Amino acid sequence: MFDILSNRRRRYALYALLNDDTTTIGSLAERIAAWENDCTVDEVTSTERKRVYTALQQSHLPKLERTGLVSFDRETGRVHPTDTVDEMDIYLEVVSEEQLSWDQYYLGLSAVAVGIVVAIWLGLPPFRALSPLLWMTFVVGLFAVSAAIHNYRSANLDAASEPPEVSRRS
Repeated sequence: MFDILSNRRRRYALYALLNDDTTTIGSLAERIAAWENDCTVDEVTSTERKRVYTALQQSHLPKLERTGLVSFDRETGRVHPTDTVDEMDIYLEVVSEEQLSWDQYYLGLSAVAVGIVVAIWLGLPPFRALSPLLWMTFVVGLFAVSAAIHNYRSANLDAASEPPEVSRRS
């Protein structure tokens, strides 16, 4: 998977297909060329479009097809994502160095939950003031709120018009 995602054009193609169920190689090439050249689709030159189109047709789309991520019909130029592309969201999310990834966040939240359970089990002073059921309700509530926020942010990532690594440049 990381070999596939190591190439920016393949990441861009997958990202575009997350938002477009079906597209043509031509419109995909235009969109990717616009992202690469930091311009709108209307401003993409024929040379920029052709460079991306050729690379997609000869290299990137066949590789994505071999891995089962897309279905590419060379006759019609239609590109369709497979169900596997939906599982790629976690790999396409961009996390800056100063941010925690969701897996790190949930690992930390789990550590806090274990700490609370141990403190309740040992009967430590602040934790014996409330019933264990209230503490466990609090822990479950933390996980529920975290999951809701994670779901909301993931939905906004899906609805974005350009890949996170493009929008972070501006």
